[in-house]
Amino acid sequence: MIHRSSSVFVVGAVLLGAVSLGGCATKKFVRQEAAMVGTRVDTVNTRVDSTDTHVAAVEGTAKDALDRATAAGKLAEGKFLYSEVLSDDSMKFQTAKADLSPEAQARLDAFVEKLKTDNRNVYVEVQGHTDTTGAKDFNYRLGEERAEAVRRYLNQHGVALNRIGTISYGPDAPVAPNTDRAGRQANRRVVLIVLT
Repeated sequence: MIHRSSSVFVVGAVLLGAVSLGGCATKKFVRQEAAMVGTRVDTVNTRVDSTDTHVAAVEGTAKDALDRATAAGKLAEGKFLYSEVLSDDSMKFQTAKADLSPEAQARLDAFVEKLKTDNRNVYVEVQGHTDTTGAKDFNYRLGEERAEAVRRYLNQHGVALNRIGTISYGPDAPVAPNTDRAGRQANRRVVLIVLT
C-alpha cells in the first residue's frame, strides 16, 4: 500500500510538473502575441496620427478656399461694369516677381484717370494670376503680392482702399496653356474688375 501511494505521489508530481511547464509555455506564447499586438497598435497609432495631420491640412486648405469664395461672392453682388486685363505685355511681371514696371505704372495711371472720369461710386477687384512655375502655395502668395502691388499703387494715386479688394487665383485660372513661354507669360497677369 505504501508503494502504491508513493507511485500515486510520483505520478501526481509528474503531472503537476507537466501542467506547470505547459503554463510557462503558455505565458511565453501570450507574451509574444501581446508584443506582436502592441507593435500593430503602434503602427495603427502612427497611421492615425499621419491621417489626422493630413485632415488638418486639408481642412486649412478648404477654409482658405471658402474664404476666397466668400470674398468673391461679396464682390459678385455688385453690378459688373467693365474689366481691364493687365498682362505680361503691359505689366511685365517677371517669373516669381511682383514689381510694377514703368509700363505697368503708366497703364495704372490711365486706369485711375478713367475711374475719376467715370466719377461713379465703384468697387475694384484686383485679381492676381500666375503661371504654373513653382509650388501652388508659392503661386497663391505671388498672385496676392501682385494684386497687392496694384492695390497699393491705385491707393497712392487716389483710389480709396475701401473701394479695392484683392484676390489671388494663383495658377488656377490660366488663359493659355503653361506648356510654352508665351503661354506662361500670358498667365502672369493682373485683372481689374470694376463693379458698381
